[in-house]
Parts: sequence; structure tokens; C-alpha cells
Amino acid sequence: MKRLIVLALFSLLALGGCSNLPEVTSWLTPYKIDIRQGNYVTQEMVAQLKLGQSRDQVRFVLGTPLLTDAFHADRWDYVYRFQPGHGEVQQRRMSLYFADGKLARIEGDVVANPPATAGNPAAQTSSRVIEISSPPAAKDQGKTKPEADKAAPASK
Repeated sequence: MKRLIVLALFSLLALGGCSNLPEVTSWLTPYKIDIRQGNYVTQEMVAQLKLGQSRDQVRFVLGTPLLTDAFHADRWDYVYRFQPGHGEVQQRRMSLYFADGKLARIEGDVVANPPATAGNPAAQTSSRVIEISSPPAAKDQGKTKPEADKAAPASK
């Protein structure tokens, strides 16, 4: 009789546990890996680009482009897609345009310097033209050392 009571109590506890099963499975989810695809281009990499750089120099800075179109030979596309296991998919795109084998223009959503003002309408678009200034000419180039020292006095 004692064994029958123990067996009945054990059966009731086991069946009672099954009623809570949907609550347990709602927070119990399988592990999903993060998926990264394409070229990971950072803002620091874009900051190293200068107008007039050759294709080899650009390839050295950014790596091999994800897409080089046969119909648009002067355009390189860098696309990066990140899909976390649980969360929103993030995608970045950048297109480089060449003229006569030199970098002429950059478009995309990866910029060297973020816009300073939030009210800027260009900052709200998902794709924009990135302006990169050409390197300034050296002012002291061609001067002798004493002339360069006079031009830029040392602070003490």
C-alpha cells in the first residue's frame, strides 16, 4: 500500500511537470552562429583612400572587391553582410569608381568621418557620395633646412 501511494505521488508530480512544458521551451532555443559575408570595410580603411590612387593601392588598402562587373569595368563593389544568430541583419555597401585607372569617386554607407550635424539631410540617406580631398602640397618642400626652421619656429 505504501508503494502504491509513493507511485501515485510520483505519477502526479510527473504529469504536473508536463503542464509547464510550453513555458520551458519558450526560453530554450537552439544556438545560431553569426554569419559574416563579404568584405569588412572599416571607417579607418576608407580614411586611407585618396582620390587619384591606383587600383593596386586601393586593393592593398581594402582588399579584393567582392564584385567587379564586366559591363562596368571602372566600378568596384565592396559589400559586407552580418547576420547575428539572434538579431537584425546588418549590411554595408561601398562602390568605388575609377577613371583612367585612378580612383575618382566613392559612394556607399561607409564613410571616413561621420557628419557633424544631425540635421544634415545627406546624413539621413542610406547612400551618399563620399568626398575625399587630395593630399595638400607640402609647403616646406624644396626649402633648405635653415629656411624650413625659420618658417616653422620651435615652441619652447
